[in-house]
Amino acid sequence: MTAAMPAIILVAPEHPDELAGEFGRYARDYEILQAGSTDEAEQVAADVASRGGQVAMFVAESRLPDANVLAAFGRWRSVVPTARRLIAAHWSVFLTDAPNLRTGLAKGKYDAYLLMPRGVRDEEFHTAVCELLSDWGSTVATPEVTSVRLVAPASDALTLSVRDFLDRMGMPNRVFAPDSEVGRDIVAHLEPADGEPAYPVVEAMDGVPVRVTSVREVAHRIYGQPTDIEVDAVVDVAIVGAGPAGLAAAVYSSSEGLSTVVLESEAVGGQAGTSSMIRNYLGFPRGVSGMRLAQRARNQAIRFGTRFFTGWSVTGLEPGVDGEPHTLLTDGGHVRARSVVVATGVTYRKLRVPAVEALVGLGVFYGSAMTAARETEGYDVVVVGGGNSAGQAAIHLARFARSVTILVRRDTVEATMSSYLVGEIAYNPRITVQTCSEVVDAGGDGRLEWVAVRDTRTGTTERRTCGGLFLLLGAEPHCEWLPEEVIRDGRGFVLTGRDVPAEHWSGALPPESLATTVPGVFAAGDIRAGSMKRVAAASGEGASVVPLVHGWLDPGD
Repeated sequence: MTAAMPAIILVAPEHPDELAGEFGRYARDYEILQAGSTDEAEQVAADVASRGGQVAMFVAESRLPDANVLAAFGRWRSVVPTARRLIAAHWSVFLTDAPNLRTGLAKGKYDAYLLMPRGVRDEEFHTAVCELLSDWGSTVATPEVTSVRLVAPASDALTLSVRDFLDRMGMPNRVFAPDSEVGRDIVAHLEPADGEPAYPVVEAMDGVPVRVTSVREVAHRIYGQPTDIEVDAVVDVAIVGAGPAGLAAAVYSSSEGLSTVVLESEAVGGQAGTSSMIRNYLGFPRGVSGMRLAQRARNQAIRFGTRFFTGWSVTGLEPGVDGEPHTLLTDGGHVRARSVVVATGVTYRKLRVPAVEALVGLGVFYGSAMTAARETEGYDVVVVGGGNSAGQAAIHLARFARSVTILVRRDTVEATMSSYLVGEIAYNPRITVQTCSEVVDAGGDGRLEWVAVRDTRTGTTERRTCGGLFLLLGAEPHCEWLPEEVIRDGRGFVLTGRDVPAEHWSGALPPESLATTVPGVFAAGDIRAGSMKRVAAASGEGASVVPLVHGWLDPGD
């Protein structure tokens, strides 16, 4: 049976024909519905939901007859919280209405304020519409076309981890039950095995299904085993880590003609790649998901000649001496490079509560786990953390979960979270911030069902029902593979530039700003001591390290 098309609801009391004409180009893939008022649009949305359909977007004129448009969006969101919300203001009132409406963008009351097209082929308008629909499709809708198909009887920890990896890599995927028609067909093509097949079974783009026992196996299946890839020459730059810093370094180094290799043990994008929506990144006025930002940067670097090796874990670095290249040790062989950029970023700090750790992947997640967000519909969930990543995760989860509680040990989130996120959270009725609180216990029958929360002021503990616990607890460096010659601070972050103690300087001057204590080895992004821990800052450091690499490779320039 063909699934019903998702709906776009046009709320146009004064210019219905103009707006309907513009959205005619979407009629093949979306059901275009019209309404003339807030009440009528709310009823249309309720009718779609009652028949099991989805509303992808509300498009409203800036002036409605029965409510302020921002209040209208609030009402519609209570019916369909996942829909994107767009104001298309008529040219005659666009400038007049803008001052009173634009402030609502900062609080997340709607997603875009656009000028209603005045003629044909207004591609700027439709670019914004397509971006919003693309974001909706990647986070809400079940993909119509899949790159990877999985077969699993239940959404266990491994299946969810595999899906999260695929989502972060921008690869549409679906899970099928073993007794479904598709599931039976995929399992039937497995290589014979003793007993029942183990799950999950993964069928990638080559059409050959395999049983997997780890996310790394999936990465190798799609991108190649480490032993299948040979780097038989000395490259100019080897970048370890494909987060924002590593990706920026790859783009700039390869675009300037340096032979560049990037090694990433997990998904491209790093911690930033798990962010559902980054709204304060330069050049993206409507925001951009971490996945899309990472995949665009990856494609940009590939265009300039960068080679990406996904699923490679770097286990050691042997510094070159007397002009010899550095050697990176990996699971599948060695990579020799004239210079190395360490951009491995950070990992989320563990909560270290045994009962919580036992349920990781079974309702407990480190990071925003965008894939898991879709599984929280109708549940009460908890986000632990007071940084921007926690705020972004809470806002995304609120599209699905019945309620979202942000727990922080501090007495406020204003000191650690960007103002735009604080404002958006305060406006969202599904999100509550609970200060001076910490999770001390958790439990459930096979998966998370409850958490115990302690008030750090009084010491009292309260048990509450919880269908999902998302832990975004701050940063721990990911550089245990580095040799002792690379000096780090007391917390394990790599020291660079003037932060390097004078006794480790080579001569009377400190290393260059992003240079480590090993000549030819540089550090950029969150792994570096004193870094800002922001996506834009990491990208900037990744770009800034390339001139230093040039200076090292060609000291006469």
